[in-house]
Amino acid sequence: MPSRSHLTTMSPALIVLTLALLLGIQPITTDLYLPALPGLTQELGASMAQAQLTLTALLLAFGVSQLFWGPLSDRFGRRPILLIGMTAYVVASIGSAFSPAMDMLIVWRTLQGVAMGAAVMCARAIVRDLYAPAQGASVMSKGLSGLGVIACLSAPLGGVLTAWLNWHAALLALSVFGAVSLGLIALRFQETVPRKNPKALQWHTLLHTWLDIVRNPTFLAFTALTTCAYSGLFTFLASSSFVFIQVLGLSTTQFGLIMFANSFIYLLSTFLCRRLLVRLGVRRTVAVAGALTLAGGTAMAGLALGGVQSAWAIELPFCLMMLGHGIHNPCGQSGAVGPFPQAAGAASALNGFISMVFAFATGQWLGTHMDGTTTPLVTGIFFWSVLITLSAWTLVQRHGRT
Repeated sequence: MPSRSHLTTMSPALIVLTLALLLGIQPITTDLYLPALPGLTQELGASMAQAQLTLTALLLAFGVSQLFWGPLSDRFGRRPILLIGMTAYVVASIGSAFSPAMDMLIVWRTLQGVAMGAAVMCARAIVRDLYAPAQGASVMSKGLSGLGVIACLSAPLGGVLTAWLNWHAALLALSVFGAVSLGLIALRFQETVPRKNPKALQWHTLLHTWLDIVRNPTFLAFTALTTCAYSGLFTFLASSSFVFIQVLGLSTTQFGLIMFANSFIYLLSTFLCRRLLVRLGVRRTVAVAGALTLAGGTAMAGLALGGVQSAWAIELPFCLMMLGHGIHNPCGQSGAVGPFPQAAGAASALNGFISMVFAFATGQWLGTHMDGTTTPLVTGIFFWSVLITLSAWTLVQRHGRT
């Protein structure tokens, strides 16, 4: 574990645990309910486009809310924002679980997205608060290893809860996760902002800060990487439950196991990331991950064009993409906020906002192109695999930090 800032007495284990829970709120919120999505769509009498909106509205709210949470956390600190955000998350999770109609579920999921923005934005900023950029990727990777464990459990748990009980139970489980995270923040987490910025919420200061961030080539390079990487992952998340369950005929439990396999590969990749960072540095590590991503996307498209229609023809190539994602994610997230030690919240917010806008657009496209075949999923994955690799091999190589 790299050395910590002298401003905190929190142990390294507590820091990593906190990061794991805060970062892990994103996959558990999206993955755990995926096995329940076809069933709840049918029970609530909703269309597939409405079902997609429970995910895309959440992610749009997640992205937009970070633009507000970031400056607020720079002004008042990470701890109060986390307490507010996690409390709202618990309330929204309970509301989601007992929604009587799809419209209400969308509303509650949107509030969940707002609350989720506070957690993930603060997690990224905390890493920059406590660690220098060169150390941040390694620390972020450890936190994302914890995310990987949470993600491994999310879809299988969702599948089991949906099969044994119902979709209400699957969504109610999110409130338990939120309550545990809220308890940790309230009882153990210490403020990490070295010096709060009293001018962070002034419009001229905020606009000047945002302009400085978006003009920074390092921020743009790593944000392009994280945006394309998450859009590729989101393509799979938003369409896979319908493709595997309704098109390819898998059960909710089998689908949960596939999601477990993806998360486990991601977990292994975060360990690989830390080894490669020591040996190769950030830029070469990202380049290696780009090759894995392109191989996975190309293999998936090639099998589809060859007429192979099976779960394994999608899942095995996607495992290669998850290997790449476990490297791109920590390197990209830490790299984007690295140049901004005094505005880590704002930089994290902009990075998250841009990623979620593209994910929302991807979800909208999927909602209108899902046609009862595997084609939209495969086409989307291949498209984003090419852009991920181009970002890794060009922008990051030119402007990324070693």
